[in-house]
Amino acid sequence: MQKTNRLALAVLALLGSTAAFAQSSVTLYGRVNTTVERQEVGNVKTTGLFNNSSRFGFKGTEDLGGGLKAGFQLESGFNSDTGASAATFFGRQSEVNLSGGFGTVRLGNFIAESYYATADYVSMHNHDTGSSSDALYAGVMRDVNKIGYRTPTFGGLTIDAAVSLHEATTGTSGKNAFDLAANYNLGALALGAGYSKQGDVNQFAARALYTFGAFTVGGYVQRDENGHSWASGKRNSFRLAGAYNLGASEFHVNVGRAGEYKNTPDSDATQYTLGYNYNLSKRTKVYGYYTRVSNSSGARYVLNNAATPAGSDFSSVAVGVRHNF
Repeated sequence: MQKTNRLALAVLALLGSTAAFAQSSVTLYGRVNTTVERQEVGNVKTTGLFNNSSRFGFKGTEDLGGGLKAGFQLESGFNSDTGASAATFFGRQSEVNLSGGFGTVRLGNFIAESYYATADYVSMHNHDTGSSSDALYAGVMRDVNKIGYRTPTFGGLTIDAAVSLHEATTGTSGKNAFDLAANYNLGALALGAGYSKQGDVNQFAARALYTFGAFTVGGYVQRDENGHSWASGKRNSFRLAGAYNLGASEFHVNVGRAGEYKNTPDSDATQYTLGYNYNLSKRTKVYGYYTRVSNSSGARYVLNNAATPAGSDFSSVAVGVRHNF
């Protein structure tokens, strides 16, 4: 009887979703991104297959009339190398929103816009995923329990603001978290900035990206306080990136530098990446890269693992395939 009830509920859910699909504009999308890598952490070497933030999701809108729209987005990560789903199924994003001439009001779980406006924008070669992702950027903002607002775009300028409610949850220190981001697009020149704060942890970053012909150059600078769990104090960091497009080929280079945290001696580090992408189509590319993080004796970038000694370096040689759908 219990199995029958479950089956009936599943059928009703399917029928309900089919009806919703008919009434709304709903899109299934995703990315499968997998690499074969030779990684080295300290003196330990590993060869294996690795997932690079593969995900799938659903997003849709409903026209409510009078310029008002309702929308949603649900996104789940999964391990493309094993097929395992994420521990929190829609942990990447789960939001509902209302939009119109006033802008967009967002409720739910979504990644900080301060990150998208700065670090993500600069990491061009592999969408800031996998072992070559930006190891130095200090992400402060919580993604969950958020109320957000996005302005309409005025003359190329868009502003996002959000608050993450602590809801007396363990690990929040009883503090709400705040996030503010701005993007200003002027044709070939794109500017961005972001600020986040949760208790005594905060960060501010500013970014610029310029495209001329086949070349794109950019970078960001960041000032954070207590932005990484293994360190304390204030720190400055930056990243510079460049790309050159030649037909179906993309050539990428970027370098990042993190200074010492004031209260954590010898916590500076450097990361650099060389990458090559070949576009088989608009949705599929093969690529390769070499990335290296050089940690000073007190730094734990990339690792964040108490079992791994501070100061251990990280490097990886990788080839991969990324397909968007």
